[in-house]
Amino acid sequence: MSMRTGRNRGAPLATAAATLLLVLVGVARAELTIEITRGAEGALPIAVVPFGTQGPPPPVDVAQVIAEDLRRSGRFAPLERGDMIAFPHSGREVSFRDWRLLDVGSLVVGRVLREGTGYRVQFQLFDVFRGIQLAGYSIPTEAGRLRRTAHQIADIVYETLTGEPGAFATRIAYVTVSRGPDGASRYVLTVADADGHDPRPVLRSRQPILSPAWSPDGRRLAYVSFEGGRSKVYVQELATGRREAVAAWPGLNSAPAWSPDGRRLALTLSKDGNPEIYVLDLQSRALRRLTRHLAIDTEPAWSPDGRHIVFTSDRGGGPQLYRIPAEGGRAERLTFEGRYNARAAYAPDGRRLALVHRERGRYRIAVLDLEDRTLQLLSDGPLDESPSFAPNGSMILYATQRDGRGTLAAVSVDGRVRQRLSAPEGDTREPAWSPFRR
Repeated sequence: MSMRTGRNRGAPLATAAATLLLVLVGVARAELTIEITRGAEGALPIAVVPFGTQGPPPPVDVAQVIAEDLRRSGRFAPLERGDMIAFPHSGREVSFRDWRLLDVGSLVVGRVLREGTGYRVQFQLFDVFRGIQLAGYSIPTEAGRLRRTAHQIADIVYETLTGEPGAFATRIAYVTVSRGPDGASRYVLTVADADGHDPRPVLRSRQPILSPAWSPDGRRLAYVSFEGGRSKVYVQELATGRREAVAAWPGLNSAPAWSPDGRRLALTLSKDGNPEIYVLDLQSRALRRLTRHLAIDTEPAWSPDGRHIVFTSDRGGGPQLYRIPAEGGRAERLTFEGRYNARAAYAPDGRRLALVHRERGRYRIAVLDLEDRTLQLLSDGPLDESPSFAPNGSMILYATQRDGRGTLAAVSVDGRVRQRLSAPEGDTREPAWSPFRR
């Protein structure tokens, strides 16, 4: 693995591209399958009872989605339905003594009711051992939004029981690569729910799509595409599909990173001869050069408070992470452990960085504490890259390889919980976890 501006596996740093064939978005429903490869010891036992219904069953098993969300977090161990001894749908029907016999600490019950052309989902969360209700809501929704409603309920349960926000109602962006009937590669930029369901293609191409990055409001994606024989950075509205090239200077246009206010992009450009970090104002289109060095500066990441930009540079002889004030100034080296540290991503609280660290020829995901500068390795390699934090800071999504195929994986920030996210065919890469939905 080499330091690169486009973060495309196997592409050199100052890559040139062949002509891109852009195809309008079509229909693709290849959902990611999530497998928990390691769960946390001491996961909290919880029961999510199948929700009661009126009339024909709804198109989504809301209780099952909630239970699977909680299971994927690694923090909870939902009781299997076959082990349940009762199926209450409201608090009036709950016998806490029965659930105490099963050593279940928390209980979720509810109903999915028809309401006009839509639905109303009612649920209650109980502390079984104290016999009290902890949360209860009645949420109007539509058939097409039942899964999202279930994710929102899982977020409420998670936050009520852990004190931390849940991230089940968020989304992920990623690129899939497959072979067409003619043997040529097909690239698709896709957005899906955080559990891999409801995948929606954003862009199709015969050439690589690189570096998707979510805007802070979650309504736009910036990414790198190649049209007219050279790289360009695009910003695309997800609701309308409207897209615009915002960086198309001669040379390299790469690695977009949003400012926290969504008004600027940090970019890697080689318009002046050498890859450097620039800041682009999206409204005025004013461009400001941030770094000036003979080395390669690339892969910017904006701090959550907007004060700093971290980037990868080989100015010290090999790829390491540096931090510079967002308004300009002197760059400070952050990483010293090992000869390769690259592709930083800030934690939502700004206290840590996820990064790619090379150790004994293996590229692994690590977390750097910015206060004491300690480095913790989280993944096994051999080729892990493109880390992206969940918006609640609990998990890190990244690209990896398994059985010769590119796939995605996730690891908790303490390393205790691991997941694998696999597409039914082709390679999956370039993941980016969305912010919280607004």
